[in-house]
This record gives sequence, C-alpha cells and structure tokens, in this order.
Amino acid sequence: MEILNVLIGCEESQEVCKAFRELGHNAYSCDLEDCSGGHPEWHLKMDIFDAIDLKGYDWNLAILHPPCTAIAVSGNATYAIGKLKYNERLKAIDWTQNLWDYTKRFCPYVALENPVGCLNTLGSFPKPQYIQPWQFGHGETKKTGLWLHNLPNLKPTKVVEGREQKVWKMPPSADRQKLRSKTYTGIAAAMAEQWSEFIINAFEKSNVRREKINYGQVAPASIK
Repeated sequence: MEILNVLIGCEESQEVCKAFRELGHNAYSCDLEDCSGGHPEWHLKMDIFDAIDLKGYDWNLAILHPPCTAIAVSGNATYAIGKLKYNERLKAIDWTQNLWDYTKRFCPYVALENPVGCLNTLGSFPKPQYIQPWQFGHGETKKTGLWLHNLPNLKPTKVVEGREQKVWKMPPSADRQKLRSKTYTGIAAAMAEQWSEFIINAFEKSNVRREKINYGQVAPASIK
C-alpha cells in the first residue's frame, strides 16, 4: 500500500491524525500545545510553518485547522467591522491567508477546515464545501466549511437523525474551546478514507512513485 505523509496543522486533539494512522499512513498532528489525543510520538509541538518546512517529510497532504475565534461569524459581536476587536479579525485573516498560500507551495493537496466565517469576504480563498456532523454519523449540527486545493468534496458516509446544537450548548469550562473545535470522528474517518484513496489513485494514474518513508512510532530526534 502507498503510504502518505500527512500533516494535520493546528490540531492538538489528534482526531484526524489518528484516523489516518489507522489506515497505515504517516500522519502527524501539529500544534503549539501538547496533544490530548494520547500519542505524543505522533505530535509535532511547533509552529505550523516550521512543520511544513521539516526536511525529510515530503508532505503529500496537509489538513489545516487554523484558530477560528476571530474569523467565525459567531464572533461578530466582538470582531465585526466597527467593533472593538475588528483589527484582530483582520490579523487572523492575514495569518490564515499566509498559511493557506504557503502550504500550497510545498504540498500538492491541502484542506482547510473552519466554521462559517469571513474567509471568503475578507480573504482570497476558493468556494468552500459545507458539511454537517449528521452527514457522518453524529446526530448534531455544526456547519463547517472545507476549503480544498486539488481535493474532492467529502461525500456523506452515514446520514443520521438528530439535529442537536450540542457544541453551542456546552457550559463554560477551561476546555470549552478545545472541545468545540475537536473534529468529529466520523468526519475525521471520511477525510482519511476518501482523501487518501483519491491521492493514491492520482499517483497511480500519473505513474508517480512516492518514496515510502516510514518513521514508525517515534518522530525523528531532530524534531522532538
């Protein structure tokens, strides 16, 4: 089986990382914080731009989860034009735009995940695909956008009943932001299964042979 090198940017939960690992791929989560997914050996605790530049990884796919607090429409009361923190929204858009553009320079397949926000009104991004958890086995609503570069739209895998806004009803807590940003397991599995298959098929059709780098269970010492 073709083994892909996958970078999951701005992810500490490791939900997407673990989904790709279950399929045998070399997936690494990356965040400035320690991971909470139980596999620090698959986690790059560093700046996402530095992770993209790591030598020897030759990333085939990057899935980005940039911070959404200032970008999402749910924060318009604080971050919209004319509001106190509008400049922070502009800075967040600029950082996310730079991340998107920079990643595409070094990685042939890129996805960026974020809730409904202002990326397309204030930035230069392609038209997103919007998905819901209930399309992937979770009876909840949380409209999420996927901005894709050379990747197909995700196909629903298990449409179920239930339209509870569980995420928005979470009570205040120290971990509330992390819990709200955690990728649903059904969506993570769909990303891993559908996009890895698409990329491998693309390699085979173009007769491109990829080096099968396998770092095993431990990241190279140079990046710990």
